[in-house]
Amino acid sequence: MSLDLHATAPPEPRPPRARTSHRRASSATKLDLKYSPYLYVLPFFLLFAVFSAYPIVYTVWIALTDRSPLNATISFVGLDNFVELLTDDPQFWNAVVNTFGMFVLSTVPQLMLALMLANALNRKLRAQTFFRMAIAMPIITSTAVVALIFSMIYAKDFGLINWLLDAVGLDPIDWRANRFASWFAISTMVDWRWVGYNALIYLAAMQSISKDMYEAAALDGASRRRQFWSITVPQLRPTIIFTLIISTIGGLQLFTEPLLFTSGSGGLSGGSEGQFQTITMYLLDVMNQRFRWGYAGAVALVLFVLIALMSTINYLLARRISSDK
Repeated sequence: MSLDLHATAPPEPRPPRARTSHRRASSATKLDLKYSPYLYVLPFFLLFAVFSAYPIVYTVWIALTDRSPLNATISFVGLDNFVELLTDDPQFWNAVVNTFGMFVLSTVPQLMLALMLANALNRKLRAQTFFRMAIAMPIITSTAVVALIFSMIYAKDFGLINWLLDAVGLDPIDWRANRFASWFAISTMVDWRWVGYNALIYLAAMQSISKDMYEAAALDGASRRRQFWSITVPQLRPTIIFTLIISTIGGLQLFTEPLLFTSGSGGLSGGSEGQFQTITMYLLDVMNQRFRWGYAGAVALVLFVLIALMSTINYLLARRISSDK
C-alpha cells in the first residue's frame, strides 16, 4: 500500500479572531444601513424643533396668559384672549377685511399675468434670454426701494397716476386715505414684485411639456389659443395649485409693502383709520405698541389657522376643478 504524497491537505480552519472581526464588520454594516438615514435627516429635525416647533408651542402657551413686559407676574387666563379677539375687537376684524381684500386683488391678477407672461416667453423670441432675466429683476429688488418708488407714483399731489388722471380730466385720488384705492395701490406693488417669480415657475413647467402634444394638436387644426387652454393649462394644474397655495400664504402674511406705503409716523396703524392695516401689522402693533404679548400670541394663532384654512380650501377647489375637467 503506497502513500499519496500529492494528496490535497484539508483547509485550515479560520482563526477565531478573523471570524469575530468579520462578524463585527457585518454587524456594523447592518447598523449603518439601518440607522444612517435617520442620522442624515436628524439635523433638519433639530433645526425644525428649535426654530419652528418650539416657537409654535411657546406661542400657544403665551396666548393662554396675560404675558406683558409691564406685568411682574404671569397669570393664566385660558381662552380669554381668543374670546376678546373674536367677539370684542373691531380693529382685528378690520385688519382681516383689509388682508383678504388685498390678498384677492393681488393674487388673482398676479397668477393670471404670470401665466400669460410665461406662455409668451415659451415661444421662440429674439433676445429670449434677456427677457427671461428681465422678469426676474423685481424679485431681487429691495422691498424698501419698490415701496419708495410706488409711494412716489401714487403720491397725492405730484404722483404719476394722479397726473395721468388729471390729463384725462379726472379728479385726483388720495391713494392713502381711501380704503379701496390703498388696497389697489399696494396690490399693484405686490404684483409687480412677484409676477415674474411665478412666471418663471410656470415657464419651467411649460418646458417639460412634450412637444409632440402640440404638434399633434397643430396637425388637427388647433389654434395657439386652443392649444394653450387644452394642453398647456391642464398640464400646469399641479404647478398652478402650488403657486396658488404659496401666494395664499404670502398674501395673508402681507406686511412690508403696506407698512412702507404709510407716510409719516404710526406706520403700524395702516393709515389714519386703519384702511390698509393687515393682520400682521395689527399683531406687531399689539405686541410692540400696547405690550400685550399674550394677546399678540392669540392673534398669531388665529392668523395661523386662517392661513391653513385658506390653503386647504384653495387646494380642494383646485383639485375639484381639475377632476371635473
